Amino acid sequence: MKISDLPRIIIYSLLITLVIECLIGLILGFRKKDLLNIFLVNILTNPLLNAITGSVNYYFGLRIRTIVLIILEIIIVITEGFIYYKYFERRKINPYIVSLILNISSFSLGMIINNFIY
Repeated sequence: MKISDLPRIIIYSLLITLVIECLIGLILGFRKKDLLNIFLVNILTNPLLNAITGSVNYYFGLRIRTIVLIILEIIIVITEGFIYYKYFERRKINPYIVSLILNISSFSLGMIINNFIY
């Protein structure tokens, strides 16, 4: 990866994450405002995550990137869970569990998609 590839990677990752997490949100029974919350939260967290991990990968390598990624994913699950707790209209599932489900889904499916592309 070249550092100049980072903007393209960030946009690509964001689009994949938005599609996956909104579809999983639909499957979990969320509608309108709650799906909008999922969409907006990911617009805030996903580019930041990918910018940081991409930069760490470029400057420090894959091993350090993996450690940073795990730490950031934990922080993001907690942060998104808190935001969902505050703003979801329907709370039929614990918002922190929703955050965990959405993030595991988008991470796993994103890795599968990346393996087909790269």
